[in-house]
Amino acid sequence: MTTKGARPDTVVSFRNASKYYGDVVAARNLDLDVASGEFLSFLGPSGCGKTTSLRLIAGFDQPSEGEVFLQGECVNGVPAYRRPVNMVFQHYALFPHLNIVDNVAYGLKQRSPKPSSKEIGQRVNEVLELVQLGGFDYRRIWEMSGGQQQRVALARALINKPKVLLLDEPLAALDRKLRREMQIELQNLQRNVGITFILVTHDQEEALSMSDRVCIMRDGEIVQIGSPLDLYDRPKNRYVADFVGKSNFFDGAVEHKNKSTIDIKLDGGSTVALKANADSNEHKVGDRVCVSVRPEQVTLARNQEQLPTDCAIKAKAQVMNRIFLGEQIEYLLRDERLGEFLVRSPRQHALSERPFEINESVFVAWSRDTALVLGSE
Repeated sequence: MTTKGARPDTVVSFRNASKYYGDVVAARNLDLDVASGEFLSFLGPSGCGKTTSLRLIAGFDQPSEGEVFLQGECVNGVPAYRRPVNMVFQHYALFPHLNIVDNVAYGLKQRSPKPSSKEIGQRVNEVLELVQLGGFDYRRIWEMSGGQQQRVALARALINKPKVLLLDEPLAALDRKLRREMQIELQNLQRNVGITFILVTHDQEEALSMSDRVCIMRDGEIVQIGSPLDLYDRPKNRYVADFVGKSNFFDGAVEHKNKSTIDIKLDGGSTVALKANADSNEHKVGDRVCVSVRPEQVTLARNQEQLPTDCAIKAKAQVMNRIFLGEQIEYLLRDERLGEFLVRSPRQHALSERPFEINESVFVAWSRDTALVLGSE
């Protein structure tokens, strides 16, 4: 049985796939195609269904309803060892009593018929060079750093030349600096081998920086799928906007709209005048909505004349807190009508003039075309 409606280059597909554990819904109505050579991430909080989705692909779990396809063939009921996928686990699951060569070669040695010793040795050398572990052949696992152990786990998964490599939060145990280095290495590795990578993570920075597409999940369901840029700039609802990056939310209701503008009366009493677009046109006068504004989209100034001319709103707020982030400074501000909100200013602005001080009064504004109008939930 082949996948209905899938693109010719599709390697993984879900068709209305659900997984239940008694009354608990782990995944529901998954419908997704993953292209050959794509780097896709499942992103969401704990318990959202992302690991369950990975296990359905791997064959560790079988769908309660619907179908899972690999390379166009339905694999419902097919055990994990017969699927053309390999998995890298969060804690790597390496064998501590084996050296690096034996860990990496383990999967090949379990094959029937087993490759020759010469072929196994050649492929082990090739994959160790690929993950930059050439010369580490006979090291023991406990003699390796966290990043090196992660590379061993990758080598062991890649040596079988899977069509899909599944990554279950493989960088979670690494410190921030090493995690960032390994993110870049994983990207480069994926481009070099051309294998489809599917990553599970709760780290939004990790998903956005590494993936071709990101699949946002909540309560076992897919909420939105898109490129990192699409998800950041065009979230379909408040949940996605809040989970992908930071955002300020101002609740209110649609007061007036026409083809070019939409006015939102905020609960605090201010009116925000925004440019209308296809998304905002979904909302009618009187609908409860929220206005979403990214912290870096808000302009701060000591003089009102320094604010943009095409403003959705202008206000005067008080600086409540200030955090130095290196390339940016993050301010927590408070306005009587807007409440508390975050602003991130580029560091170069602070170099040319002194940063804003706590308790200082500042002017704030954002442009009419930067804010998004989202549903209230």
